[in-house]
Amino acid sequence: MADIKKLQNGSDIRGIACEGVEGEHVNLTEEAGNRIGGGFVRWLAEKKGKKPQELRIGIGHDSRITADSLFSAAAKGIAATGAKVYACGLVSTPSMFMTTVFDEFGFDGAIMITASHLPFNRNGYKFFDRDGGLEHDDITKILETASGLSVEEASLDGVEKADSISVYCDFLKDKIRKSINAADYDKPLAGLHIVVDTGNGAGGFFVEKVLNPLGADTSGSQFLEPDGHFPNHIPNPENKQAMESIRQAVLGNQADLGIIFDTDVDRMSAVLPNGDEVNRDAIIAMMTAIIAEDYPGGTIVTDSVTSDRLTRFIESIGMKHHRYMRGYKNVINESIRLNNAGTVSPLAIETSGHGALSENYFLDDGAYMAVKLLIALAKAAKHNKPLAAFIETLEKGFEEREYRFKIDDDNFKEYGQNALNTFEERAKAKGFQIAPNSYEGIRITFDTDEVKGWLLLRMSLHDPQMPLNIEGVREGDCDRLFDIVLELLEGFDKLVIPNR
Repeated sequence: MADIKKLQNGSDIRGIACEGVEGEHVNLTEEAGNRIGGGFVRWLAEKKGKKPQELRIGIGHDSRITADSLFSAAAKGIAATGAKVYACGLVSTPSMFMTTVFDEFGFDGAIMITASHLPFNRNGYKFFDRDGGLEHDDITKILETASGLSVEEASLDGVEKADSISVYCDFLKDKIRKSINAADYDKPLAGLHIVVDTGNGAGGFFVEKVLNPLGADTSGSQFLEPDGHFPNHIPNPENKQAMESIRQAVLGNQADLGIIFDTDVDRMSAVLPNGDEVNRDAIIAMMTAIIAEDYPGGTIVTDSVTSDRLTRFIESIGMKHHRYMRGYKNVINESIRLNNAGTVSPLAIETSGHGALSENYFLDDGAYMAVKLLIALAKAAKHNKPLAAFIETLEKGFEEREYRFKIDDDNFKEYGQNALNTFEERAKAKGFQIAPNSYEGIRITFDTDEVKGWLLLRMSLHDPQMPLNIEGVREGDCDRLFDIVLELLEGFDKLVIPNR
């Protein structure tokens, strides 16, 4: 029996759930799902100070082909403890957290079966209680408990259905109606043409249950049908093919806005009517500009790979930019920490499209981010202003690249850290401008006649590699930055140099 503890991926559980990719074999089995369900109940009972049979737990899933089998496995493991199981069906990850908040449900805990944008053969479990998503240490405890359990079969006759997605959509619609307060209160999006791409994930509800009832024209929306093989493009707003697909849909339909979600709808990006992509730095800038009036002087927490031009934009509208280490939980937790310490931090957001607002439980929710965009769009339209006006002063980026230097050494963490330390020492010796408080890796900014831009070299959180992010201001700057990196890493022969 495989070591179930190896299924931990940060604050989630992920694994290979079905065959179909050469060289990849199933390790997230139904047996594992059963034991994980039992482990979650025991963890939750201890935290809540309740008996297992007093707990109420909701389970939902995205469109992946292994969703049903992993639902049954976890549900049986939970039911065997005496806890009550509620089947929420096809839902988004954020909506599962909200089942612990909404009075209609008030579940003690919730499980979402998803592997975000990963290939079709992957799947996993995410866990929530009313305090939010579980932390790394919580997942470790659940898996440690699960590893000591036996498979427990139980009848699923007592499982009840819970239409959580409808309640969640009512919440989103109410937010839009109250915020826009249009003359036609029930149809505040009438006259707006919104195109949505869900990449055959779970996000089709946003068109059917939110946009259409509010009066939006959603013609031209695409890939709304759930299909766990993801036949059209990777459901990931960071994917170039995916972004080009929604871009063409916006242009072809002359839409006012394009919205694209990932598989489980905890991330989003957008496209403006002229085809400009609002992703990575631009989505951070847009969300910051939208909330700036409500949180003057507030601190925006982002991941470490954001650009210097984003910093200048955030500061230009009276806000503060706080870069932190990558990982959506890291960024969210840092924003929460700042608020608890007395610093107003209304938004934690990654370039990946993970965005969490203090006004919404610090939940990384792609649909709620889309709601904020739609409200801003409708209000701007009232004054004959385009949504693009919010970020018109954001400097255009010329070119950005990401490389990954594989570390060909068994002790890759020590080797990589040594390379990173030497990299920093050599950079200082050359008088390069090293950014303070990078929190991860070494970030250097260049503003000379020879080269303009920035670079960030860091250790991967889990893998034997060193990611490198660079951004150039002019043609040729990225190549010059890459050459500088190679010079600073000279002699580290166990680093596999990637192609440019």
